[in-house]
Amino acid sequence: MKTRLLAAAVSLLTIGGSAPAPLWAQDATPIRDRGQRGWTHSVVADELDYPWDIVRDGDQLILTEKAGSIVMLGAGGPRRFRLDTSVALRNDGGAGLLGIALAPDFAGTGRAFLYYSYANGTAPLNRVIAAHFDGNAWRETGVLVDAIPGHRLYNGGRIAIGPDGYLYVTTGWTENRARPQDLSSLAGKVLRLALDGTAPADNPFGSSLVYSYGHRNPQGLAWNEAGELFVAEHGQSGLDEINIVRAGGNYGWPAISGDETREGMEPPFLHSGSATWAPAGIAFAGGELLLTALQGRGLYVLDRAGRRLSPVFDTGERYRHVLPVDGDLYVITTNRSPRGQGPSKDRLLRLSRPRERRHAASDPASPSRWPSGRDGPRPSGTSPLSRTALMKRPHRFMRDSLSNLTEFSMIVVS
Repeated sequence: MKTRLLAAAVSLLTIGGSAPAPLWAQDATPIRDRGQRGWTHSVVADELDYPWDIVRDGDQLILTEKAGSIVMLGAGGPRRFRLDTSVALRNDGGAGLLGIALAPDFAGTGRAFLYYSYANGTAPLNRVIAAHFDGNAWRETGVLVDAIPGHRLYNGGRIAIGPDGYLYVTTGWTENRARPQDLSSLAGKVLRLALDGTAPADNPFGSSLVYSYGHRNPQGLAWNEAGELFVAEHGQSGLDEINIVRAGGNYGWPAISGDETREGMEPPFLHSGSATWAPAGIAFAGGELLLTALQGRGLYVLDRAGRRLSPVFDTGERYRHVLPVDGDLYVITTNRSPRGQGPSKDRLLRLSRPRERRHAASDPASPSRWPSGRDGPRPSGTSPLSRTALMKRPHRFMRDSLSNLTEFSMIVVS
């Protein structure tokens, strides 16, 4: 094991440098009415490799990377840890370390839940685990759900604790047309379980973990203020979906998709038609549903009344997930397709309202602060550094863009 120190810059998610910011401060102007010019963007972190999920604990952000690392950005400085698993993690295509959910008492106990891929012989599988962070390492402590059928591409992988206190899990169809409609299979489902892995007594199918079925490759989970569960999932050759999911619902795959109907099956609330969004993470900012799109390369907001998506912002990158915090939107990119090979050069971005923009003289992302040279002037928020430049100027690995800039060192454990 090697440990190396990288100088870094990060700041706290605080108001006035003290109390944690609220999850979302509603603005008078709806997100859908702001347009792309309603935001500025800056780079919180670059040199990330295929980040898949992002959550918040108090004044820190926590990200998973598909190859098996957890990146933490907070008061102790940005740090990267390798998750210690009980079986070898399967990092193949879109499989790997995917979703993360923090226990409500994470700040005191370090308890969290993760979804990762592995193999049993030649069989690709996934599992949901309990894990513990002790301040120095992340370790698997127990298996909540095991032997979820896996695939190189279709694994679902999003997990989140719902307003009812239970853990919800999305699973992929694994390119097996029988599994999504088979209630005895965990593939192509939304699962619901207690934090100890048991099935809640009010689950719709007795002692089964299955909450809804007939899904293809769902990767987005979010609840609105009324408690409705929204799920975003990848379709086949277009026909990506946003569904409003109820307990026991059958969402049709592979029997129906798009505008097709069949008795006992739920049509999507919205679908993409022949276009492809490749929807990944979703989140509510106040009453507005945000969706990140990989193929659609941007951030979108749902117009529920009009049943359409409207663009919010894009940088020409594949957007994986979004986290709204105190009027800002934090977005992670996944710029390599799961069908590709090698590392993915990715970033964590912050989108802010222009009226909150700091003065250029104090803004580390201001063009006035970029080095001059053959690259020429750079727009605010973009990074001028390649991986080669990183070796010469490693302090650019993590870039400040939150507030109250503080210099730290980053411990990278590999």
